[in-house]
Amino acid sequence: MGRARLTRPRVLAAAIELADRQGLGALTMRRLAAELGVEPMALYRYASGKEALLDGMVEAFYAEVTDRLGPVRAGWRREVHRIAEVFCVVADAHPAVFPLVVTRPLALPVSRRPAPMLRLNERMLGLISSAGYDDRTTLRIYRSLVGWVLGYLLVEKRPVVDNPDEPDPLLRLGLHRLPAAEYPRLRETVPLSADYDRVAELSAGLDVLLDRLPKLKERRPKGKE
Repeated sequence: MGRARLTRPRVLAAAIELADRQGLGALTMRRLAAELGVEPMALYRYASGKEALLDGMVEAFYAEVTDRLGPVRAGWRREVHRIAEVFCVVADAHPAVFPLVVTRPLALPVSRRPAPMLRLNERMLGLISSAGYDDRTTLRIYRSLVGWVLGYLLVEKRPVVDNPDEPDPLLRLGLHRLPAAEYPRLRETVPLSADYDRVAELSAGLDVLLDRLPKLKERRPKGKE
C-alpha cells in the first residue's frame, strides 16, 4: 500500500503523539517529518515552523474536545460539568500538550485564537447566558469556571516521578528526600494523588462554584419590572 497522504489533521495528530510519547523537547520539524516518512520541507505546507506547529497542536486539542462533546445534551449546569469532564479526559490523554493549551492562546487576541477554542468559548457563554444571567454576570461566571478548570488541571497534573520503579509512592515521587520535620503535610498528602479520582475532584470543585451562583443578580425577563 502507498503512504498515506499528508493532511493538516494528520500532521498535528502525529505531532501530538510524538510529544506525548517523548515530550515537547523531542518535537522538531525534522523529527516529525521522519515520523511521517516525508521530507521536512513537506511539513511547511501545514505549519510554517515550530511555533505554528505548537499553535496547531492547541487547535487540535480543542477540536478533540469539541468532537467528544458533540451536541448539547442536558441543562446548562450539567453541560458545564460535561465540558469540564471531557476537557479533563483530553488533558489526561495529552499531558505534554496541555501546558500549551493554557499558555499559547494568551499571546493572541481573541479573534486570532483557534476556531475550535472559540467554538467552545461560545458554547460555554451561551450555556451560562441561557440560565438567565446578564452579559456582565455571564462573563464573570465564565471566567470563574474556566479559571477553576485550567488551574485545577495545572496543579493536578502528575508530579514528576523520581524513580518509576519504586512501588511506594513516597519513594517513587522522591518525597523521602524532604525532611519529615519540615514538610510533614507534603509527605502525607502528595502520595494520595496517585489514586484519587481526578474527574470526581474536578466536578466537586465546580459544584462549590456553581452552588454560589443563585446569589448573583440574574437578568429579569423582558417586559417585567
